[in-house]
Amino acid sequence: MPNENSGVLVVGGSTVGLCTALFLSRAGVPCTVVEQRQAPPTHPRAMGIGPRTVEILRAAGLADAVDAECVDMTGSRLQMFAAHTLAEAALDEEALRTPTRDDPYAGLTPQSLRGTCPQGRLDRVLAEAAREAGARIEFGVEMRGFTQDEDGVTAQVADERGTREIRARYLVAADGARSGVRERLGIGTSGPGVLGDPLISVLFRADLSALTRGHTFVVCDITNPEAPGGLLPVDGDTEWIYHFRYPRDSGTKAADFTPERCAERIRAAIGRDTGVTPEVLSILPWQVRGLIADRFRSGRVFLAGDAAHAIPPVGAFGMNTGVADAHNLAWKLAHVLHGTAHEALLDTYEAERLPVARSALEQSTLRLGDPFLHWATGPEGRDRRAAAGALNAPVVHLGYRYASAAVLDAVAEPPSTEDLVHDLDGAPGSRLPHRWLPGEEGVRSTLDLVDGRFTLLTGPAGAPWLDALGKAAASLGEVAADGHRIDDGSWSAWAGVLDGGALLVRPDGFVAWRAEDLDPEPETCLERVLSALLART
Repeated sequence: MPNENSGVLVVGGSTVGLCTALFLSRAGVPCTVVEQRQAPPTHPRAMGIGPRTVEILRAAGLADAVDAECVDMTGSRLQMFAAHTLAEAALDEEALRTPTRDDPYAGLTPQSLRGTCPQGRLDRVLAEAAREAGARIEFGVEMRGFTQDEDGVTAQVADERGTREIRARYLVAADGARSGVRERLGIGTSGPGVLGDPLISVLFRADLSALTRGHTFVVCDITNPEAPGGLLPVDGDTEWIYHFRYPRDSGTKAADFTPERCAERIRAAIGRDTGVTPEVLSILPWQVRGLIADRFRSGRVFLAGDAAHAIPPVGAFGMNTGVADAHNLAWKLAHVLHGTAHEALLDTYEAERLPVARSALEQSTLRLGDPFLHWATGPEGRDRRAAAGALNAPVVHLGYRYASAAVLDAVAEPPSTEDLVHDLDGAPGSRLPHRWLPGEEGVRSTLDLVDGRFTLLTGPAGAPWLDALGKAAASLGEVAADGHRIDDGSWSAWAGVLDGGALLVRPDGFVAWRAEDLDPEPETCLERVLSALLART
């Protein structure tokens, strides 16, 4: 068959690959996704959507749609707790014993979800949105190989129709922890590797409402010696995940866990006297791994998500780190492909995302050894994290910073390991602080103003910045940019500048440059800054 052309070819059609396609398509970049599975998986691998991912979904107009797919945990105190069996959990008493948790993101992010969201449901929302934006998504297509040259990548793919070639300017590998693309590139990995014994995840259907009595939770740790494991709600009603370990050196194989054997174990975890008969829907063997690719880029090929970093599940840092990979890479690819940035901008992807992935792996591994580091609140949790070198989860999700050529005068180290109020201070390299702003269209977040463009925010005395922005952007080839004056009296406090100062925010919501006060030649200043950020000088 003849070659098919695409601006970017994405290998892997799960969350990170779909996000990459969505963000590229929304930026006007032609994109094709190939996924060797015949259909999106229904067996959830991840459940927790972090606050930065929610912000990214909000920017794409999808946060409400994803929220509708979440388990409704509104008002629930229960998160993680232990019980001999679910029937013996005494959830009414457990809820009374559990202190009310303050929302660690209150006032720091514009939107939160009502609970956990099975990855399959998230992926359905992403796939539909990506297709509507113009992406081509093909399931049942296997990539057999690829070659690179100075102008692009040629991939050989195969499906039921035969073998064909897809030509693209760039390739993004989002094909999982055992990435075939990474292997073909000869990129090695480092990290602890396999962690602990192998696990079995069982998706099953059962009406457990008589046992949960209206309570929702993130995970119930079953301690029954017959069936130790974790019980997680998938829909908050009749679909559940039960996962458990089995000894690596026992001679047992994953194939030994038949539906009948798994159903028997689930009955023991729920409580045999309940009379509940679980219907096993699918069984997924898996293994916790910790690894980081030595490089995230090789020529015109980029690694994202699990292909770049496999992160243990404690803390929900894995999938969320991958979504941020896609968000970071997409705007840079778009500017290069649209001709407004030099190709050197793409070097900043690895420079920014690899340190974030290393930190996420370290923090998740610490929590794997001591879950208390993640769940504990108050002075006790703070002290224990400090002793272990662990960061508070909100700092991991939202407090990381970038230091690369795509940030001018970066302030690389966040000032706190515990408190986002101090970390999100408008410093170059940090995520733009969220503030609610009144306007003609109602109250909006500062993050809502960015909308995939370079965005200049200035204070009450910064009008000349806004007059200069359009001219500076046009002189560089119609770089997409927008500006807003913020008359909020607290501007200087949260932005870290004077009333005539400015923050230039990248399309991904991170502060790229900060001016303390008005420059005497704002147009020349902004032209110089944008040129540097787009690697054109």
